[in-house]
Amino acid sequence: MQFRGVILLAITFVAFSCSKRAVYITNSGQVYGTLYHIVYESPGGEDFHQAIDKKFREYTMIFSTFEKESVISKINNNEPVVPDKYFITCFKRSQEISAITGGAFDITVAPMVNAWGFGFKNKQKITPGLIDSLKAITGYKTVKLVNGQIVKQHPNTMLDMSAISKGYTSDLIGDFLASEGCENYMVEIGGEVVAKGVNSRGTTWSIGISKPNEDAMYDSEDINAVVHLDGKGLATSGNYRNFYVENGVKYAHTIDPKTGYPVQHSLLSSTVMANDCMTADGFATAFMVLGLKKSIKLANSIPDIAVYFIYADSTGNNQVYCSDNFKPYLEK
Repeated sequence: MQFRGVILLAITFVAFSCSKRAVYITNSGQVYGTLYHIVYESPGGEDFHQAIDKKFREYTMIFSTFEKESVISKINNNEPVVPDKYFITCFKRSQEISAITGGAFDITVAPMVNAWGFGFKNKQKITPGLIDSLKAITGYKTVKLVNGQIVKQHPNTMLDMSAISKGYTSDLIGDFLASEGCENYMVEIGGEVVAKGVNSRGTTWSIGISKPNEDAMYDSEDINAVVHLDGKGLATSGNYRNFYVENGVKYAHTIDPKTGYPVQHSLLSSTVMANDCMTADGFATAFMVLGLKKSIKLANSIPDIAVYFIYADSTGNNQVYCSDNFKPYLEK
């Protein structure tokens, strides 16, 4: 997901101390071409920003398609590379979500996304022949993990994990903070959130789901709902920010891997809660491909996820579908 689909309501401050008392610390910056915001209670008052940035550099050299020497770029360029445990974990979960969603989530959709001008290469002139050629090299079943190596059925197939790696990275940073003794923390990367424990006020982390408005500024007036998050991952995907208009037609960045074309349906944003943010991230993207009715049916068949969908009704007004297992987390 390429936009910040949630609003962080638990505002804290950077606290510095020479003593060994626990303090809440805030770190922020950029990674994967988006912003991150991390708040944690450091048991000894230590600021982990430098260590976190080091981990971000490590993960960037695994998942970023904009880095020529990254693991994923070498796979895309058919160069010899041995994927590490992080890549393999994310790849396996991606394939599982692809199977569950019938290919709506597909990390091989990169050539299609690039062709439409939403990826890491220049936009192409769209023709039926081009779409057919892209469909021939797209499909999650055309890539496999064999003896620790990624094997592609077609050399021109390209992988892009941007729709799941930010969620996974949020999980990994949360795990790092927990390993350093942090019992209370919130990690947000480009709208993908992991939270545990309480904020500096001693209350559960409050995360805002933004209204699907093109000009929303992520302040309190642009909040559609507030979610209380503890021990879960939350991810939001939508088409209302990343799009362009050409010859009077609006093209959104979510591409249907089966058709090769941007999706056209009433679902404006999908927010998913799961036990980990990697899972939430992948399903949030898949639901934007599937549309409202198919997403509701699928989501209700998966017990470990909860969903909050914003969609446009027949008159163009925004409406909400909230699964029963999501409702207990909403602020009343």
